[in-house]
Amino acid sequence: MNKTIRRASVFSLLLVLALLVRATWVQFYEAEALADSKHNRRNAIEQYAYPLGNIIVAGHAVTGSKETARSDLTYQRVYTDGELYAAVTGYSSQVYGATQLEGIYRDVLDGTDTQLRGPVDTLTGKRAAPGDVITTIDPAVQRAGYEALGDKKGAAVAIDPATGKILGMVSTPSYDPSRISGSTDSDTWRELTGDPDKPMLNRALRQPLPPGSTFKLVVAAAALEDGLYGSVDEPTDSPAPYTLPGTSTVLKNENLSAPCEDATLRTALRYSCNNVFGKLAAELGQDKVKEMAEKFGFNEEKRDVPVRASPSLYPSDLDPAQTALTGIGQFDVTATPLQMAMVSAALSNGGELVDPHMVSQVTDANGGTLRSYDDADTRRVVSERTADQLRSAMETVVDDGTGTRAKIDGATVGGKTGTAQHGENNSKTPYAWFTSYAQDGDGKQVAVAVLIEDSGAARSEVSGNGLAAPVAKAMMEAALKAT
Repeated sequence: MNKTIRRASVFSLLLVLALLVRATWVQFYEAEALADSKHNRRNAIEQYAYPLGNIIVAGHAVTGSKETARSDLTYQRVYTDGELYAAVTGYSSQVYGATQLEGIYRDVLDGTDTQLRGPVDTLTGKRAAPGDVITTIDPAVQRAGYEALGDKKGAAVAIDPATGKILGMVSTPSYDPSRISGSTDSDTWRELTGDPDKPMLNRALRQPLPPGSTFKLVVAAAALEDGLYGSVDEPTDSPAPYTLPGTSTVLKNENLSAPCEDATLRTALRYSCNNVFGKLAAELGQDKVKEMAEKFGFNEEKRDVPVRASPSLYPSDLDPAQTALTGIGQFDVTATPLQMAMVSAALSNGGELVDPHMVSQVTDANGGTLRSYDDADTRRVVSERTADQLRSAMETVVDDGTGTRAKIDGATVGGKTGTAQHGENNSKTPYAWFTSYAQDGDGKQVAVAVLIEDSGAARSEVSGNGLAAPVAKAMMEAALKAT
């Protein structure tokens, strides 16, 4: 064999070996990635070849499946009261994928989760019957919040403080996921995603905004836990108005006639005295306020309920004046309604915070439990004494302070109002907040936080008591009436 033929043979052999190596790599290493690619239509065909499992609220499915006229995408997702439960379910679309509970539990709902397969299914590769997702949502609480929010832009979260179960999660404006569940809904998708009011945004979990005076509960907790003051009825050393440290800027109170000078913590919460909490935060210092905020859940990068919530933030590297401003829930402090509901839940529960969650169980087609979330983790945030003190002060806020519109006959209600600056130099209509808890004589309790991002009201009419407290009241009443 001459040299030219020998070289050509070696080169051809190398090409064959390279082809075999590449084929092996694709088959064994890239196959899974290619199979899972969102651009692989076979995944959608497989997912919608059969009816999906359901998301359950109080024993009733709020999702379903209907047969379509298409030959390759046989079934399409449908929703019962879609706008009411969109903040809970998310959507499952033949084109745009799935979000929230629909996305997190997609494998259970379409029957491809390995836990659903029996030995025979595993051997044959047969698709298992789909499972269901059982939520903690109380339909009465959910509807009460949704109807009370009405056409306002905002969100509300209700939690059972003793168990961490999320009883209601509402975000408005909302949308009906059925409108984008098919394969020919591109016009509706563009309409929803292009809407400046962002109806597909879950404001309860994904819209952290300045919490305003509701954050004063965190500062009061830090002052009591640190021993700066022994009780909520001890006078503070708080000039009114208060000048921010190192500046000539005066921190004024909204109600200039309120008895805020040297006020007790009870009085300061009742009248929402900025001077008291600005000075408290400066005296405690950034580190102590931040430590208390983080005990309540601020700065957690991963808060899953099981949907991932955006972090609520308490900033770092502050000077004393900036620290003082954080004491009234401003200067880069942000919180979601979920986070502020967690604050009230911990105080209602004697200082212990139970991890919030909106799924209790994931089951197979026969109702067998695949996963249970009923035993949520619990941690102590503040002492029982501090929690008792702050509940007493919060009850004063509702009895004859800034939160009177949250009163419920026959129940003990505590709360804290808040308004937060919006826009550069507070040029836009402020946000209205209310965080609260209610307890009845039988030991039933609920914690609620409400954010009104925009109600259409004039600036002078925006207040936590006027806009947010009635929403919280509606949800608390529904929770306490539930059997």
